[in-house]
Amino acid sequence: MGRVTERRRVLRIRDGAVSERPDTLVAEEPMEIRLNGRPLAITMRTPGDDFALAAGFLVSEGVLGTADELRNIVYCAGATQDGSNTYNVVDVSTAPGVVIPDITLERNVYTTSSCGLCGKASLDAVRTTARWAVDDGPDPLRLTPALLADLPERLRAAQRVFDRTGGLHAAALFSEDGELLDIREDVGRHNAVDKLVGRALQNGRLPLSRAVLLVSGRASFELAQKAVMAGIPVLAAVSAPSALAVDLAAETGLTLVGFLRGTSMNVYAGEHRVALQAMADQG
Repeated sequence: MGRVTERRRVLRIRDGAVSERPDTLVAEEPMEIRLNGRPLAITMRTPGDDFALAAGFLVSEGVLGTADELRNIVYCAGATQDGSNTYNVVDVSTAPGVVIPDITLERNVYTTSSCGLCGKASLDAVRTTARWAVDDGPDPLRLTPALLADLPERLRAAQRVFDRTGGLHAAALFSEDGELLDIREDVGRHNAVDKLVGRALQNGRLPLSRAVLLVSGRASFELAQKAVMAGIPVLAAVSAPSALAVDLAAETGLTLVGFLRGTSMNVYAGEHRVALQAMADQG
């Protein structure tokens, strides 16, 4: 399996002084995802948690929703002409009876670390294929602004590879009490989310109806889609959301928070889950 980081020579210039030194960089390699033996998608990812990445990807595509729908995931031996295993091709086998949706015509089967599933931009497709409604049920989820404000620092403190490379996105799941439940890093923020969701699927924890998803960077439509497909009620990002992400959040009931920096934040949709009365009481 590929390494998470690699070393490269760099010419370093600091205040006019020039030196050579090795630098630690994040690894980036393609991974092909096959579904029941048939090629489905290729994504550029940081090696590691590959099986979770594949499982989470299939959750966002509406293929998988529960652990018992997944038979197994394996690396494909003989992926090259010489028959060696590159650990860059995985095959996901579904359990008997799992209906495979016709996803080949709805999406672009090549994804990148910057854009995610660029070819799938239909609000109706997400709304009709989501397994779970993003709602509060009998026990409403409420988060104080103070709790939300603490999450980015907790995310940053848990980013191990970022400290060595400075070149990774991160995604984390938090409980409604602010407890860090899981964190994944990847060169692509959508991959990091897929790894989180895939691990939750493998552990039988979907839907994540009481969790908060925090992502480094912006909140794209793809990330809002992945949150909805996993049943996550709150998506927060340290940067801006896209207009389509806001539209999707408003239509599905997702709480979408952007520009979460310090004690400042913008709530773009689902403000009913943000306990503003707590601020008024403190004031």
